[in-house]
Amino acid sequence: MCITILGIETSCDETSVAVVENGTIVKSNIISSQIEVHQKFGGVVPEIASRKHLELINVVVKQALDKAATGFGQINAVAVTYGPGLVGALLVGVAAAKAIAFGLDIPLIGINHMEGHVYANMLAHPDPEFPIICLVVSGGHTDLVLIQSHGSYQLVGSTRDDAAGEAFDKVARVLGLGYPGGPQIDTLAAMGDDKAIAFPRAYLEENSLDFSFSGVKTAVINYLNQCKQKGIPVNKPDVAASFRRAVVDVLVDKTIQAAKSFDTKTIMLAGGVAANKLLRDELSNRTASMGLDLLAPPPILCTDNAAMIACAAYFKYLRHDFAPLTLNAVPGLKLGEDRY
Repeated sequence: MCITILGIETSCDETSVAVVENGTIVKSNIISSQIEVHQKFGGVVPEIASRKHLELINVVVKQALDKAATGFGQINAVAVTYGPGLVGALLVGVAAAKAIAFGLDIPLIGINHMEGHVYANMLAHPDPEFPIICLVVSGGHTDLVLIQSHGSYQLVGSTRDDAAGEAFDKVARVLGLGYPGGPQIDTLAAMGDDKAIAFPRAYLEENSLDFSFSGVKTAVINYLNQCKQKGIPVNKPDVAASFRRAVVDVLVDKTIQAAKSFDTKTIMLAGGVAANKLLRDELSNRTASMGLDLLAPPPILCTDNAAMIACAAYFKYLRHDFAPLTLNAVPGLKLGEDRY
């Protein structure tokens, strides 16, 4: 039996709609990015993001159906991100999904945005071995999640302050780079020496699986200010490379530590920062040396996209875990909780 799910993702600044069959066959995955709109502001402006979603949602839905050569009559369920994210942006997607579900009289499935990032891996690796330690690392989140089975999540570590992606964006800003900061830092760091500057690594208490990146961010800002005060020229590639190395070292060490603590043979990488080349390379090297399996989605599926939402929804569909038409946006939604 073919289960076709229409996925909708509008949690931040990408309007994305996808058509996915049986959880893994991506018939279409349209992503309309607002990066150029927000670059002039140095970051996402929530009100502008919401208005752009309103302008684009119907167009992107049509594009996704057309590319998939699928009509509304062939859709078995509609899935939508309902949190976490920007409340205005989320509401646009939720309203569209509810209208489609009501009009077609098909199930509505609410998906946690971070769960979607986890399931981006399933699109590339459909049958992973459980249990799994997943490092979810993005602009708003840096979490270590123990996944025992589909839909079973235990948060075992998280950031106490800045998320890794947030730190990348802030350091990119003080270096005079553009938005989004992660790709800019990655490109610049490739030209620098990551041992040039000894930026700090925060490992916190013994055996802690939590993260803290505000210290290294502040260290970069202080270094740049000191150079300016003393008239010392700044080698930006070295700063970017040394900063990236400090962040990646902690991410990799904590992830490996979590895999050992919970005796898991599989590690997943998810979220926007999962596209970072050094992070992928270092985790690949460490896991290979330990005989562990590393699963990571292709870069296009690391960013916000609706295919991952439809994939996550497929497993909820199999469990008949449907949302009511009263579903609302929950901007502070936690992984593993359903708020409907």
